[in-house]
Amino acid sequence: MNAYIKAISYHLPKNVLSNRALVTLYPNLNEEQIYRSTAIKSRHISDSDEIGSDLGFHAAEKLFFEHAISKDEVDFLLFCSEGLDYSAPATACILQDRLGLNKNCGTLDIPYGCTGFVYGLSVAKGLIESGQASNVLLITSDVPSKVIHPEDIEMRLIFGDAGAATLISNRNQKNGIGKFVFGTDGSGFDKLIVRKSGIRDFMTADWLEFYAEVGGMKLGRMEMKAGDIFLFAMKVVPQMVKDLLAKEKLATEDIDFFVFHQANSQMLEVLRKKIRIPKEKFIIEMEDIGNTVSASIPIALTRALNTEKIKKGNRILICGFGIGLSWSGTILEI
Repeated sequence: MNAYIKAISYHLPKNVLSNRALVTLYPNLNEEQIYRSTAIKSRHISDSDEIGSDLGFHAAEKLFFEHAISKDEVDFLLFCSEGLDYSAPATACILQDRLGLNKNCGTLDIPYGCTGFVYGLSVAKGLIESGQASNVLLITSDVPSKVIHPEDIEMRLIFGDAGAATLISNRNQKNGIGKFVFGTDGSGFDKLIVRKSGIRDFMTADWLEFYAEVGGMKLGRMEMKAGDIFLFAMKVVPQMVKDLLAKEKLATEDIDFFVFHQANSQMLEVLRKKIRIPKEKFIIEMEDIGNTVSASIPIALTRALNTEKIKKGNRILICGFGIGLSWSGTILEI
């Protein structure tokens, strides 16, 4: 049995943070300047009491409804997010009950961000092709707005909240989810990090007092060394694409579309030119949602499918890269 993507749905929170709204907050900016530097016009922001598993839950409910999929079909649930409900128990356990899935359903959390969707696909493929599961529900959902300081203009311009749900199933066909390439450079873990969000670097009274004016930053604060992340991506992504094509014995011309993690439009354009990907084969879906972390690739795939830019049978190379530092890629035939 080969694993393949059967269906994808996504959910965006109702609150929209437009460039016009940002200009009222930061008078030194203007809408044209923001769009020119980010190619983003708006991004969705979750409510104060809305977290990653909430967005993921709504995305999964949409998937069952939009694609007429029975919840009884799901025999494994993967939840991928940087914002888990608790350090324990696994949020996937909570979602199993909340979604009303069978009790014989396996569950697993994947605490990943930018590369999370591709890593999740690899786990789902392993479960299916080893005969341990037939239908794996992969929920990728992140709420970066919760850990961005109001004065971190650069990050507020880029990031948005979203959830996506993907059903990976089996079938007796050769096409589906291909081989994978993975990479990790943990020496750069602090290039993109959420401070005061765990056991090693835990929340303190001094921290809460220091950030009292902005609510205390109770979930931690995301810090990003943008220049270092850019250089990292320029180094690893072109090589990853090269290695993946070699692994599948394919050339760039054999790929119908490329869907990278929607990190930053400027970064993506530089990568596109460096790898020599034709513009018409390169998918960018950020204008009204921004960088949605682990949900960015499945949302881009869904929108391209819904507009029939990507068609059934197309060969698509996807890759994630970022926090960790980590990177991963595979080739799909949807």
